[in-house]
Amino acid sequence: MRIIVFCFRPRTKQRRAIFDALSRCTKPERIWDLYAFTCGPSKFSNLSPKVRLLNEYFRLLGKGFHHASMRMIEDGSFTMSNDSWRISDINFNYSLCQSYPFALLVPKSVSDDEIIQASNFRARSRVPAVSWCNPETGAVLARSSQPLVGIMNTRSTADEKLVAALCAQLIDGKDSRRKLYIADARPRKNALANGAMGGGSESSSNYFQSEIVFFGIDNIHAMRESFARFRDYLDTHGAASSDGMSSFLRHGGWTWGGGNLSSMSASVSTLGDSGWLIHVQSVLAGSAWIAARVALESAAVLVHCSDGWDRTSQLVSLANLMLDPYYRTFTGFQALVEKDWLAFGHPFSDRVGMPSISGSSFELSRNASSTGSFSSSPLRQSSGSSQASNSSHAQNNYSPIFLQWVDCVSQLLRIYPFAFEFSSNFLVDFLDCVLSCRFGNFLCNSEKERQICGVDESCGCLWAYLADMRSSEGRSHAHYNLFYDTLKHNGPLLPPAAALAPTLWPQFHLRWACPFESQAGELEAECRNMAIKFSELQKAKEVAEMKAKEYLAAMEILNVDLQNEKQVSSSAMNLAKRASKENAAIQRAVQSLGCRVNFTNSSDSTVDVESSLMETSQRLSLPRRESEYTMEHNDRSDLSVSITVEADDVAPSSSPLGQVCETLCPLRTQGRGCQWPDAACAQLGSQFIGLKANFDAFDRLSIYDRYFKSE
Repeated sequence: MRIIVFCFRPRTKQRRAIFDALSRCTKPERIWDLYAFTCGPSKFSNLSPKVRLLNEYFRLLGKGFHHASMRMIEDGSFTMSNDSWRISDINFNYSLCQSYPFALLVPKSVSDDEIIQASNFRARSRVPAVSWCNPETGAVLARSSQPLVGIMNTRSTADEKLVAALCAQLIDGKDSRRKLYIADARPRKNALANGAMGGGSESSSNYFQSEIVFFGIDNIHAMRESFARFRDYLDTHGAASSDGMSSFLRHGGWTWGGGNLSSMSASVSTLGDSGWLIHVQSVLAGSAWIAARVALESAAVLVHCSDGWDRTSQLVSLANLMLDPYYRTFTGFQALVEKDWLAFGHPFSDRVGMPSISGSSFELSRNASSTGSFSSSPLRQSSGSSQASNSSHAQNNYSPIFLQWVDCVSQLLRIYPFAFEFSSNFLVDFLDCVLSCRFGNFLCNSEKERQICGVDESCGCLWAYLADMRSSEGRSHAHYNLFYDTLKHNGPLLPPAAALAPTLWPQFHLRWACPFESQAGELEAECRNMAIKFSELQKAKEVAEMKAKEYLAAMEILNVDLQNEKQVSSSAMNLAKRASKENAAIQRAVQSLGCRVNFTNSSDSTVDVESSLMETSQRLSLPRRESEYTMEHNDRSDLSVSITVEADDVAPSSSPLGQVCETLCPLRTQGRGCQWPDAACAQLGSQFIGLKANFDAFDRLSIYDRYFKSE
């Protein structure tokens, strides 16, 4: 949609040199001169599209758990099947059909020999092959080229059997036939005209339980002329035309300069006269009709045009897009384009105007038709570009068929904004990459030609480049559709006819003619910015939540430590209480023997011993180094008890302390007196009275054990 004009001063000698240089760059004579080959190795390597095609076939067969590989292709082990369909390698060397892929998905009940026989009845040997099938209902969408019935209405048993096999279905263990629709993309008169040249269309009487439908979509030449008129309309009435003049300042019957309402109406009618939107609507309506037959009736639909690689590719791929949500994702969209456009032989080199493997190239004249209903600017008229006419149809095979299909996809994206993972920006960049000659995916006219040229090994991959662009920003990239909802449209899209009225695709059609007005995605851009900010807030929230989890974990650890400290403290308190009880018991025991024991926190303690035989109490003291025995409990200050004897000559039995000694000493038994110092003394070495008493040991003693051992 971009028109670039080079202007020179009068009598400039470099005009011819610059023109020749531009011609060599824009219209190279050989395919090897394209930028994709001359730029050198690319970091976006292209894995074999054959592997991706087989993976798509496996998915359609319900065997997506299998993964194709080059080794599988080399040894021919990719011919898998299910109950209804099988993958055939009959075209492995492109001997059956040079424009078909190396592997075909065909009915399981039809042999390869029968397929070969049927290929003789189809134009360019493009036999009916399965493009999509529903694994649940068995409904199938197939494609082919026109039958070679001719004016004699020739029949082919093999072709009729192959088409009939598309309609086979199993109900309650019995074979039955489903409804067959044969969708002919051409106008009826064109199909009849092709019959005079050996082609034509099927007869419903030759195909059981079938219905023939004509969609009336024009051929590639009509599309080329329509696109040229449409582009010139935008250039003439855009904000900035290629001649440098604003459409608001033009004067004449075909502009609205000066606010002439009749001129405005005429310019709008000129858009309709271009016919571009009408053609887009025809493709959309035909695809929606096919999708409805397959989804609602579980019918079998066979689609073809003349050669089966232009209008057929448009209808079949667009119907697939409506039927299968997988094709509305990035990965599925790539699989769809590679299957129904690249593998099934849409002639991209001829349609885009690039050199083919044979070395010929084609170009698009800016004013492809001399019958336009509006006048061009003087500069465009003097450019000598209005040479195309109906007589040049046979030589000029350029036609924006693929661009028109992407335009149809953008219309569906506008109608169903929640159904597609990709955005309109992705479609614009995708088309730019297709036309840039930077990548090799869309070079040549068939899979066979790309294999001969070594495109996969020599050129970069468009899909890898776009995927790398998206990976740089993730889901916030402009290629992602912010409104994509997998649950909202997880089934087929069946738009009613009233919703299929197309409009201009602003991001693509108006980006050069009306740059400001082409920003129809400003709202989407604002939403994207909000989504980016939301994503940043979401990340900040996640970081905060992680920190909160760390704090909670730390608090739990501290809580566990606190519980442990509480347990230790509780154990210490229990020990202290036990020691206090034991001290109280000792005190009561000593007091019961006639002694009064005073416990103090000082370094010295006193014990007053009273005797009923003595009138006065005697205070006994002994140096600490001789008599102090200390008991500790927990971490509190020392608690000591001292029992001292003032004189060594006091008889143990005559003193109160001696009475205590007699009572408590375990060595004094059987009427024997004190054996000290010849034996151990309980008074001086006893752990029962001192601070180091081992009460647990006392509890374990039997009546025959000795606690104090003699030395």
